[in-house]
Amino acid sequence: MAQEILIIITALMLGGALKGATGMGVPIIAVPALAAFFDVPFAIAVLMGPLLVTNMWQVWTFRSHRTGLDFLPRLVVFAGFGILVGTWVLTALPADALSLGLGLTTTLYIVLRLARPTFAIDADAALRWAPAAGFGSGLLQGATGVSAPINVPFVNGMRLARPQFVFTVSVVFLAFVVTQIPALAYSGVLTGERALLSLGAIVPVAAGMPIGAWLARQMSAEAFDRLILIVLAVIAAKLFWDAAFGG
Repeated sequence: MAQEILIIITALMLGGALKGATGMGVPIIAVPALAAFFDVPFAIAVLMGPLLVTNMWQVWTFRSHRTGLDFLPRLVVFAGFGILVGTWVLTALPADALSLGLGLTTTLYIVLRLARPTFAIDADAALRWAPAAGFGSGLLQGATGVSAPINVPFVNGMRLARPQFVFTVSVVFLAFVVTQIPALAYSGVLTGERALLSLGAIVPVAAGMPIGAWLARQMSAEAFDRLILIVLAVIAAKLFWDAAFGG
């Protein structure tokens, strides 16, 4: 039991560190890490508290940068629909299939980060593609707990200034959590015990955020990116192993 608690705290602090360094990213580290040792439903349920609190804080902090984001309502609404479908997928598929899906999702995110696409999305294209991007990211979030392979490239492609970028992704993740909490509770994934763990998880995530901010000041952004991608690659390999050999 002590080992499991240590794993949970370490994964949450790493997720908080990534958020402190980049303004986002708790699920990117914490969900695959927790799922590699427990399972995907457990990982998603435990993160609800930290995601709710940290994204509410960021939305409030960057609220003055909410102008000029006409695509955002469409993105949020269709993300909500995607969450509901993804939550059904989460409860319908076996654990090995979810581990495989999360491993593939994590690998796709690594590939996208390494590729660093240079395309730009203009305002008209953002309005057209927001429903598809919202639904797809919501589907991934609901089923695997990680929406970054769709959400991040779409928002980043608009070349928003950092404050607008942080506000946008925080609004989207907040919408994810507000929709996901009742869906997870109704489906039986978010139990009373997991809800208590989720409240406790706020502490290590909050503790990790200033650590990430400090680390970001000590190394180049590129070096920090590479370090995170190495960690993710190890986690993805563990998930693929679990999917192939049953954990």
